[in-house]
Amino acid sequence: AKLIFTTSLFLGTTITISSNHWITAWAGLEINTLAILPLISKSHHPRSIEAATKYFLTQATASTLVLFASMTNAWHTGQWDITQLTHPTSCLILTSAIAMKLGLVPFHFWFPEVLQGSPLATGLLLSTIMKFPPVVLLVMTSPSLNPTLLTFMAISSAALGGWMGLNQTQTRKIMAFSSISHLGWMTIIISYNPKLTLLNFYLYTMMTAAVFLILNTNNTLSLSTLMTTWAKNPTLSAMLLLTLLSLAGLPPLTGFLPKWLIIQELTKQDMAIAATVISLLSLLGLFFYLRLAYCATITLPPHTTNHMKQWHTNKPVNTSIAILTTMSTMLLP
Repeated sequence: AKLIFTTSLFLGTTITISSNHWITAWAGLEINTLAILPLISKSHHPRSIEAATKYFLTQATASTLVLFASMTNAWHTGQWDITQLTHPTSCLILTSAIAMKLGLVPFHFWFPEVLQGSPLATGLLLSTIMKFPPVVLLVMTSPSLNPTLLTFMAISSAALGGWMGLNQTQTRKIMAFSSISHLGWMTIIISYNPKLTLLNFYLYTMMTAAVFLILNTNNTLSLSTLMTTWAKNPTLSAMLLLTLLSLAGLPPLTGFLPKWLIIQELTKQDMAIAATVISLLSLLGLFFYLRLAYCATITLPPHTTNHMKQWHTNKPVNTSIAILTTMSTMLLP
């Protein structure tokens, strides 16, 4: 069953990203949604069932809106081609539909809840591969979308992703808010240079995958359990520190590259104010990444937890983790 779900997940993604016609893109999105639902509700916990229900409702609404936008456009222009979306109303509807698919502000409420209810591996899928088809659709339709609206949504996403992540104690929720603010960075540049959006998305996927896999290896769901993992695998915790700082976008690491290029491009487009605002808002993100890193490696906070200290393991670390962490720290040069 798991094999069927994962293959149909990849199949749906492939159908969407390789389609030219709106109906095939919509079909791929639907296959994707239906394939991830059993993976979310796998542990029969009320929380995960609730997460699956929320996910299904939002994605169904967004898919309906995609269909509605493309039909309105076909009705007015006679074009079913994805790149030929020209009618202003359908452009607005499509923007809101894709924002709902991705979890951009103001349609972001479902994402932290769903991520918190699903297991870590499914959380990884939700925050990387499930975002890929909508991002591709956004890139393909980007010339005809409204840049002011996109910039507004992007800045508010960066702000909300930063502010709401500050007081979280659950690692999955922190990752969800970090995802929302990264999507803000991707959206702000899409009208001016879509290639940078894709670059940002690939690097974000890589770093997030590294973080989720490390958390999955250490079996860490909250900050209090993260405090005791340093004994289990110290090298892995040190790499988690570097990957988190890379995700925050600090200079010698990979995560700085998309931020640098996006700020440069925004300044070229006479949007220095937007660039300044979004850079300052990424400091909010830096705060909670630093807190995660602090709990993971730097010190044991002075309080008595009733957690058992974990045994040191000599189990070899997964190769994919090694590759991903190395790439998400060393790729800038």
